[in-house]
Amino acid sequence: MQHGKYRFIVGFLIAPLALYAIFVIWPFIQSIYYSFTDWTGLSSDFKMVGFDNYKKMFEDDIFWKSLQHSVLFVLLLPLVTLSLALFLAFMINVGGRQRKGAAITGVRGSGFYKIAYFFPQVLSIAIVALLFQFAYNPESGAINAALDAVGLDSVQPLWLGDPNLALWCVMAVLIWSTVGFFVVLFSAGMASIPKDYYEAALLDGADRFTTFFKITLPLLWDTVQAGWIYMGILALGAEAFAVVQIMTVGPGGGGPDYSTTVLPLYVYQTAFRDAQAGYATTIGVALLVVTLSFAAVVTKLGRRERLEF
Repeated sequence: MQHGKYRFIVGFLIAPLALYAIFVIWPFIQSIYYSFTDWTGLSSDFKMVGFDNYKKMFEDDIFWKSLQHSVLFVLLLPLVTLSLALFLAFMINVGGRQRKGAAITGVRGSGFYKIAYFFPQVLSIAIVALLFQFAYNPESGAINAALDAVGLDSVQPLWLGDPNLALWCVMAVLIWSTVGFFVVLFSAGMASIPKDYYEAALLDGADRFTTFFKITLPLLWDTVQAGWIYMGILALGAEAFAVVQIMTVGPGGGGPDYSTTVLPLYVYQTAFRDAQAGYATTIGVALLVVTLSFAAVVTKLGRRERLEF
């Protein structure tokens, strides 16, 4: 049985590893290489400039603004989104009143709530961004119209036109569009936890708050940790880029006054608007470092003994 085992394993792994090296590892290497050049992205001619791009990046005020916004995204979005998703999933599966024959039940209509929360996942992120762009319109948007209808016509902010509010408006859209996915994910995990654990805890006098932190969260910790990393990557990647680029004002998005610019958007603008592909890849390398650092920190801080049931 051991004869030819390693050749058999290598035979299965060589093709996927080769594809991974070509389409993932090699582009990373190319990006790092181009970050040391003055390549415009429009011509095959370029020359090496050493660390000039990195020096320029550290002196770039817009880069630091973008980095600050991306770090804020990666710190707050997973925290708020996963906390809200855990609460809603817990209420759907465990938070209902006791009924005849069942000590632990979810709220009535839990199936409908799962569908309602998951609905934003059916929509493209571009459609979601456009819908909220119309809703935030200070003159004809639904939000200010609702404020006017309840007599708060004097409280009608500019929303996306206000540098102090625009970033928070974008974050609210990202939370709304992603929380439903994690509600369904956590609901599936909670449904697999034996009800006997909850019933035993309730017999011992534990309340819902205690059962959540002593039973539900520890048994779902691996799922929560994976969701945290996944949500952080979304906050640093395509989801944040799409929402900011579509919803916000300014040439290519990111306004007003760069108040919503995030690192992936700044990479895009630098490469395709300003024709500075070499410098854009430098910012991309910084984004890669931030993403890997975030994943490493979450994995390190979230490491704990695995609980099984």
